[in-house]
Amino acid sequence: MRERHASQGARRAREFEAFVAGAAGRLLHAATLLTAEAPDDNPRARRLLTLSLAHTYASWDRLRGEDPYDRARQYLAVRFARGAWHQYGALGRSRASADTVLARLTPQERLVLVLRLYEGVAEEQTAALLGLPTERVRAICARAMATLLHPPRGPAPAIAKVAPS
Repeated sequence: MRERHASQGARRAREFEAFVAGAAGRLLHAATLLTAEAPDDNPRARRLLTLSLAHTYASWDRLRGEDPYDRARQYLAVRFARGAWHQYGALGRSRASADTVLARLTPQERLVLVLRLYEGVAEEQTAALLGLPTERVRAICARAMATLLHPPRGPAPAIAKVAPS
């Protein structure tokens, strides 16, 4: 009995290691996009990834045919949303302090945009995951895209006066 249990544990560990080898890079990139951190300096994204992978490993035996990547991505998104909610009081009231393009977006806009465009999650699935109506997800995604494609302009340059000759 003990050998059988050890064998199952070893198989579980090998399966999970193979999953992590294939999925961790993409999940880390998604987490980095969510946190709007620089790719080479992303401690919050790495923490999100670690928590997501730990949660996935803990539920590995209960997946029963579910896609482990989908489960890890869901946990990553929910954990990011909860963290933003607790940090800012409400999802979407503050922007990231990093100097990345996505830092212009609110946490909610980044979450919807990353799920929809980078991860390719359907509007309906994104809405269900976030507990929002589909129309709201569509509007948030459109607003985020508009913000990224048409950033606010800076102040107009000062006009230098020409000295009379």
